Amino acid sequence: MKKVLSLAVLFLLTGVAMAFAAEGTQAALGNGFLGMVVLGSCLGIGVAASGCGVGMGHCVRGACEGIARNPELSGKLTVTMILGLAFIEALTLYALVLSFYLVFAKLPGYMALIGA
Repeated sequence: MKKVLSLAVLFLLTGVAMAFAAEGTQAALGNGFLGMVVLGSCLGIGVAASGCGVGMGHCVRGACEGIARNPELSGKLTVTMILGLAFIEALTLYALVLSFYLVFAKLPGYMALIGA
């Protein structure tokens, strides 16, 4: 019950903050296209970072359990863990590069296309 209530409060506070922020940005945006691109980029980064964070947590947990079971393999497990963490972090960096591309490279062309 506490989890459901805390999630409801979180969504309520997030919605209120967006409603207050929308009033000031409506005049600055003119149309909602820029806002949608920026919001999509932010959500993409958030989803990528949270997914990669969960994956990193599982990776480190598995390496720690493996070292605890067999301390002689700590060197190999550490190297494998660091390599895995680098691959996981690369996914977040790909999402960051893609969002920068959408906002800074593609957006001016789209804005010129719609006449804004």
